[in-house]
Amino acid sequence: MKRIFLLFLPFLAASCGQVKQEVSVPEPINVMSFNIRYDNPEDSLDNWKFRKDRAANAIRFYNVDILGTQEVLHNQLEDLKLRLPEYDVIGVGREDGKEKGEYSALWYKKDRFTLIDSGYFWLSETPEVAGSKGWDGACERIASWAKLKDKVSGKEVFALNTHLDHVGVMARREGISLMLNKVNQLSDGLPVIVTGDFNSEPESDVIKHVTDPTDPEHLTDARTASPIVYGPSWSYHDFGKIPYEHRPLIDYVFVRNGLKVLRYGVLAETENAAFLSDHAPVLVTVE
Repeated sequence: MKRIFLLFLPFLAASCGQVKQEVSVPEPINVMSFNIRYDNPEDSLDNWKFRKDRAANAIRFYNVDILGTQEVLHNQLEDLKLRLPEYDVIGVGREDGKEKGEYSALWYKKDRFTLIDSGYFWLSETPEVAGSKGWDGACERIASWAKLKDKVSGKEVFALNTHLDHVGVMARREGISLMLNKVNQLSDGLPVIVTGDFNSEPESDVIKHVTDPTDPEHLTDARTASPIVYGPSWSYHDFGKIPYEHRPLIDYVFVRNGLKVLRYGVLAETENAAFLSDHAPVLVTVE
């Protein structure tokens, strides 16, 4: 009997050891790029005051973890802060580096991420100068970025959100080069998420520059990397005024450094024929 018990002990120890092992399962991250349309009093029934609750509810409904927003005026920032208390936000007004002009505001869920570092820069020849306008751009353009530590996995991710110029061809080209360089400098080899309104279609030289596989700094368009693509092939519709077949895709989520894209969608939804914005949000899930 004693011999049988001694033989059994190694199996018991091995079994106990297996019970104590823990398997780390990646927790997906929901990322959204959302041009909310600036608060324009000429928008009539599409004005921000009629859309702000629906816009905030969409963000919460889709359980967005990291959110890049464009065309955000200060009053809109405050409206969203009030409606999205579970988020912290990074960004400043592009005209003075404070509260004047549009923000390219970057939001993250406080219960999911810890902020490690953050900042912003202007898309110009002098990126650290507040309010600087770049090249042939019609407007000041800004990018907001953050290093975030995932409380679930313990890993860090680099996120950046921006909005390229809608007029200046050189401003878009040079702005992209600057952005890619900044991502390379600031990300320290971390997984990268870039959101934004690039005012450029997928076949443009701007987007081809971003995704050029011969460039070691290139990013991958989440749409092309996703096994599931949902929604239309456009993102800008001008509150439905652009004919369906002429609507362009100009809003993007890009990734780099080991992020796996699980799904991609353009949320072209309406409520009683009313849109969330003149752009449809882009939603991507990565791990």
